[in-house]
Amino acid sequence: MQLNGELNPNDPEFFELLTGSFRRLVGRDLLPRDRGPEWLYGDAPFVVLAHNSAPDPVFVYANGAAQRRFGYSWSEFVKLQSRLSAGPSERSERQALLDAVARNGFMAGYRGLRVTKSGSRFWMEDGIVWQLRNAEGQDFGQAATFSQWVEITPS
Repeated sequence: MQLNGELNPNDPEFFELLTGSFRRLVGRDLLPRDRGPEWLYGDAPFVVLAHNSAPDPVFVYANGAAQRRFGYSWSEFVKLQSRLSAGPSERSERQALLDAVARNGFMAGYRGLRVTKSGSRFWMEDGIVWQLRNAEGQDFGQAATFSQWVEITPS
């Protein structure tokens, strides 16, 4: 499977990679079992993002909740280097998190400062970040989900 910007957001193979790796690594389901890729992309009330495993990873997936939260369209998101979701001063902490996830498979309870397309900032709260790892153990990138955030008001 190639993870690039040409991925269909409702692709069943990617959906299985995303939800299957979450289930295997985190130990629970990402979404109710009666929901599929269309629901996750269009109707899920929580953010789900994924980037590929390139040296400077690029987002390959951002559901509707992620697009609304960050202010990017699908076509903008899937061209965006994922490091740009954090401000310059937060990128080393973000990279340390991603390195830990690569070693451990996932991390829960993550809190991180993020930046939107317009430049506004918010704290993502209680996030889960996990490896996009298939059943054979091959890694394709990383994904994150969160449903809580706190806006930062400019001073």
